[in-house]
Amino acid sequence: MISDLRGKRIAVTGGKGFLGRHVIRELEARGCGHVHVFSSADYNLVNHEDVKRMYEDLKPDVVIHLAARVGGIGFNRENPATLFYDNLMMGTQLIHEGYLRKIEKFVAVGTICAYPKFTPVPFREEDLWNGYPEETNAPYGLAKKMMLVQSQSYRRQYGFNSIFLLPVNLYGPGDNFDPESSHVIPALIKKCADADLKGGKEIVVWGTGKPTREFLYVEDAARAVVMATERYNSSEPVNCGAGFEISIRDLTDLIVELTDFRGRIIWDDTMPDGQPRRMLDTRRAVEAFGFEARTNFHEGLRKTIEWYKNQAAG
Repeated sequence: MISDLRGKRIAVTGGKGFLGRHVIRELEARGCGHVHVFSSADYNLVNHEDVKRMYEDLKPDVVIHLAARVGGIGFNRENPATLFYDNLMMGTQLIHEGYLRKIEKFVAVGTICAYPKFTPVPFREEDLWNGYPEETNAPYGLAKKMMLVQSQSYRRQYGFNSIFLLPVNLYGPGDNFDPESSHVIPALIKKCADADLKGGKEIVVWGTGKPTREFLYVEDAARAVVMATERYNSSEPVNCGAGFEISIRDLTDLIVELTDFRGRIIWDDTMPDGQPRRMLDTRRAVEAFGFEARTNFHEGLRKTIEWYKNQAAG
């Protein structure tokens, strides 16, 4: 069943963030005229009183929860308690207050970091509880995974309509390029492009380059979120990905090629690799609400690099 979202009051947490901006565009393109976007300055969702105030002020029919405290491996290692507490409190309070106010639907966006460290590839949703997540990701991943537990519990006891999506690593124009908290693609693009611009002779990349990752272009991810909001009404978790994996070493080589960086790559194998492999089984998303990724990885990288170079030059 496809729900017509055009007349619904939709609150998008994290709507000013990387994925959020694209979700807003996707909703607006579908004719949604009552989309509420706010930042942590308006409502600090870690604070229960602010969560209640958000619901009272905006009176949403649907909540799409994208907001998260998140970062790369370095940020995760330095801030495990903050990542656990902030993400746990945001999700728990938003779902509970949504239930109390009898909203029509809650869309919880989780993280691939919730999967166990040694999940067989491709990751199937049934494998979510078969082990502990990779250590540097565990506080963040487990905090987000509690939304799945809460979603299923509230549906079973109260009939509350909430869903839980598991997007793979996102990338694209407008990504976070802050070296203190960025993920691997923007971090590598920034290193290569900045070195090329400034005449740098080498860049340092963390780890051995052996782990594999899967990446989903942000516009595809936004389409997945909106399609699930329209069409999916079950608390069973759903992977959202592109269905491929690439090693960090091959990814680095590709970004080096696309940025025209001609210097040396130094692999710092004293730094952590993170989870050994990541790739999702995406069949449930296809079957449940018809989502398939469209963007070719090389083309998505090219657009992202072009965007970053324009920002750096401007």
